[in-house]
Amino acid sequence: MSTPAEEPPSQNGLQPEPQPVLEPEPAPVPETQPEPVPEPEVQLEPEAKPELQPRPEPVVSDGADPTVEESKETSTPIQSSSQGTARPELKKDEGSRTFTMREILNGLKNEGNDAANESSSPYSYSGETPRQQQQQQQQEQNNAAMELINSVTGTDDDGRSRQRVLTFAAKRYASAIERNPDDYDALYNWALVLQESADNVSPDSTSPSKDALLEEACKKYDEATRLCPTLHDAFYNWAIAISDRAKMRGRTKEAEELWKQATKNYEKAVLLNWNSPQALNNWGLALQELSAIVPAREKQSIVKSAISKFRAAIQLQFDFHRAIYNLGTVLYGLAEDTLRTGGSGNPKEVSPNELYSQSAIYIAAAHALKPNYNVYTSALRLVRSMLPLPYLKVGYLTAPPVGKPIAPHSDWKRSQFILNHEGLLQLVSKGDQKQVPQSISGRSGDTAIKVNIPDIVSVSACGDLTLPPGAGLCIDTINGPLYLVADSWDFLDGWLDAVRLVYTIYARSKSDVLAGIITG
Repeated sequence: MSTPAEEPPSQNGLQPEPQPVLEPEPAPVPETQPEPVPEPEVQLEPEAKPELQPRPEPVVSDGADPTVEESKETSTPIQSSSQGTARPELKKDEGSRTFTMREILNGLKNEGNDAANESSSPYSYSGETPRQQQQQQQQEQNNAAMELINSVTGTDDDGRSRQRVLTFAAKRYASAIERNPDDYDALYNWALVLQESADNVSPDSTSPSKDALLEEACKKYDEATRLCPTLHDAFYNWAIAISDRAKMRGRTKEAEELWKQATKNYEKAVLLNWNSPQALNNWGLALQELSAIVPAREKQSIVKSAISKFRAAIQLQFDFHRAIYNLGTVLYGLAEDTLRTGGSGNPKEVSPNELYSQSAIYIAAAHALKPNYNVYTSALRLVRSMLPLPYLKVGYLTAPPVGKPIAPHSDWKRSQFILNHEGLLQLVSKGDQKQVPQSISGRSGDTAIKVNIPDIVSVSACGDLTLPPGAGLCIDTINGPLYLVADSWDFLDGWLDAVRLVYTIYARSKSDVLAGIITG
């Protein structure tokens, strides 16, 4: 299908390319490159490979002022553990919050009117009988929080300027809560102020400590969600605050409990707002961090859960490059673990070499979508040799005879397929020798199944009872649907994602970048 000058939403769920925004520069990855990966048939233990660094997604909360420039995402180089593996850091939400500098200053200017209006806010339970004991307790908590905020000075001029505005905002929210302790909107925004203030504190500061500010923010989120259990933004930012606290504690039992709390809050945020790829992405990152702490017997199930969260994020937004990259890193780690333990021996289980290859596909796709991201470029150098070059993916699918999509099951044959930036092609054999064309656009007569990427309308799993047993795959094209069957549901996920990613890259006019990766 041709792509017009102004790209409309695709029929397979792609969203139009957003307008350019200032994007943060990703953190660098270690310069050390791994030894070349063995060929698939070699089963020797490979050289230790540096662990890839996942990328969190900064999110702009609902109601943020679009005229305010996003603060740059800060990153810290990953640190190696005593075992020689590096672990990612889950970055705090660095985007604009539900308040902005302009809103706060305007609010302070009209403070007299705001004071009258806040008591009857649509988020307040006006008309309730005042509870003196609760108000007294709330005032004590407010005083403790204000003492923390007042002690934050900022580490530079920008930080000091922003902290002054945050302090003014905190006073407003404290005043609103004193008037109405059930104003969950004020509690939520005050938690955001505390969370933002923690960013202005040096990590080695003790008065106030970053952890104390985040702990106080968590208390406000807890109270806000108790008053309004459907406040999904509060659960999301609360999970980020808990994650930041967990990172300060390394691989300890206390950190494990905090990561578990973070995953529960991300789950609540997703249940309340299922259409949030950012929440799913960060949920996957929290699970990935948790998997590095829990006992070995629990690790695999948590890693597989993280994989499912990244996949769900990508299904909501096909060009969500951070989730695509993060899925590549978690598959890379799973390949390492599977190779180390030897796997279960189940022939239906994905082999370490296949996991390495899948990891490389996602990282290559992330790089194709964002070729200027240094972290993706560095990671691609580590994993490119794991691709079945000059193709992106090579594997087996069961297919009907060419031109006979509805055929007896006995006529369906398992054969090899290749995928690159041009399309999907079945490899046919003449005798014992397989004919592998140099390009998918090359002629193969009428003896092989061929799907050109521009012809694709949608790609989905299917459970049609007319198909042979197995994991069904449907590729709908402008010429009609094509049905194939993968060896297992795990293999089906790999094919689904690979075809969707190649089409997404084509729809974003980045096929030349992908072609350079696999043929360059």
